[in-house]
Amino acid sequence: MKKILIPFLLAVVAIALPSRLSAEKPGHVVFIGLDGWGAYSVPKAEMPTVKALMNNGAWTLKKRAVLPSSSAINWASLFMGLPTEGHGYTDWGSRTPEIPPVEIGPNGMPSTIFTLMKQQRPSEPTAAVYEWDGIAYLVDTLSISHHANVPVGENNDSSPITAAAVDHILKAKPTLMVITYDNPDHVGHAVGHDTTDYYQILTYLDGEIAKVIEATKDAGIYDDTVFIITSDHGGIKTGHGGMTLQEMETPLIIAGPGIVPGELKGSYFQYDVAATMATLLGLTQPQAWTGRPIFPALR
Repeated sequence: MKKILIPFLLAVVAIALPSRLSAEKPGHVVFIGLDGWGAYSVPKAEMPTVKALMNNGAWTLKKRAVLPSSSAINWASLFMGLPTEGHGYTDWGSRTPEIPPVEIGPNGMPSTIFTLMKQQRPSEPTAAVYEWDGIAYLVDTLSISHHANVPVGENNDSSPITAAAVDHILKAKPTLMVITYDNPDHVGHAVGHDTTDYYQILTYLDGEIAKVIEATKDAGIYDDTVFIITSDHGGIKTGHGGMTLQEMETPLIIAGPGIVPGELKGSYFQYDVAATMATLLGLTQPQAWTGRPIFPALR
């Protein structure tokens, strides 16, 4: 009896494990980053579009930035799946690593989520549009089908980058799209975090996110798209880069087909976002990546 039962149980386990460790694959992933968006602000912010995504998706206000809590370092972790000591970008405006990276991809820099797409799904369109030109040095532009720097306009006008993103979604329907806004960081530095102006810019950006989501509907890909909304770091007073939770805790929202709704419990870090995108896109991540897929969010 034991000889029959043991193989049977092993077969059951073998069948069950893949479903636990895999995720439903969407046709498209749209990543939207808001520079300097601290998690502390979410409960008080008037952001109906973002909060609708939270209500229907997985979310946490406890995702931690890597140190130091500044831009290039954390965008690198979000796209490269590595902490500071792994990717080697150590300054807010780093364009090349100050520390030799633990892994170098085919284009002379650490592998990013775009590098993996180019290697493993080379025929599929990808895109990145960004307001801060520093992003160009962190995404591996040689691996991206379409990328463009669309700077912030006067009076913190982000309509140009939104229009560029909307146009490209309608035209190309990219499998992976990254859009990074340079606010609310501008307002955080100029006026201060947790101020009336800061919350006003968040409400404005929420409207821009709504336009991006509407574009996926117009393109006919909304029902097959996972949206990831997050940030590189928060801030305190008019700065960031330190070790307070107001600077280090960032929101993370994942919504769309195959995403398990509800608040995410546990510990999550910037580099887990890259690993999660890789899993959603069916990509194999490099052994060097520290990031782990956020499986509690994935059906």
